[in-house]
Amino acid sequence: MSSQPRIMPSLVLTTGVALLAALAAGNEKGAAAEGRSAFEKRCTGCHALDHEKVGPRLAGVVGRKAGTVAAFPYSDVLKKSGVVWSEALLDKWLTDPEALIPDNDMSFRLDSPTERAAIIAYLKEASQ
Repeated sequence: MSSQPRIMPSLVLTTGVALLAALAAGNEKGAAAEGRSAFEKRCTGCHALDHEKVGPRLAGVVGRKAGTVAAFPYSDVLKKSGVVWSEALLDKWLTDPEALIPDNDMSFRLDSPTERAAIIAYLKEASQ
């Protein structure tokens, strides 16, 4: 018989899953912090989180149907698009708004996938 302590496989699995979840949460918080900086640099000329500017407020955008902030005068194509903003659709939108919803009023594009991901993480956090 071995004098080595025996580790229960379920304990190892549970601990591993908890560790991965904590790392993912930490990475998401880090991405959101980077996203705040990128948002301030790239987006605040037209958008704010809590009020309308040239563009609509963006707090709560993740999970919101496009064109539904009552105080903002959206283009008809955006209001009729039926889009509900998910992380994947926001990524497509920031990559090329015209490709996602032709004839919309947003002309800004963001080529950097890293910046898009960070901004989306920040917007997701601001949507909770």
